[in-house]
Amino acid sequence: MPRGAISSEGSGGENIHHFSTVRIRVTGVGNLLLVINAFDFQREKALVPISMSPSTRIIPHRIVNFVEQRASIGIRTNDMDDYVRINRIVVFMKEIYTSTPGA
Repeated sequence: MPRGAISSEGSGGENIHHFSTVRIRVTGVGNLLLVINAFDFQREKALVPISMSPSTRIIPHRIVNFVEQRASIGIRTNDMDDYVRINRIVVFMKEIYTSTPGA
């Protein structure tokens, strides 16, 4: 593999992960509403909204505390005139089980 290339292990999809924290570097105007969704079951968890500002030196963290195989993050605003620029999203997670019970 060439130097500097990113390698990725294939995902079998059966490992259970603990999603602990989401860190988002964002600038803009308005409130950013965050929701984490489970792929396997129809459940979601609303996270604490982020108040955006045009320039910031603070990268807010939001505690997730979610245990699932896979999850997605939904990001939206309420008002029509809100402006959002997302620079980076970091999700902190750890594999806790290597397979589902009974599999």
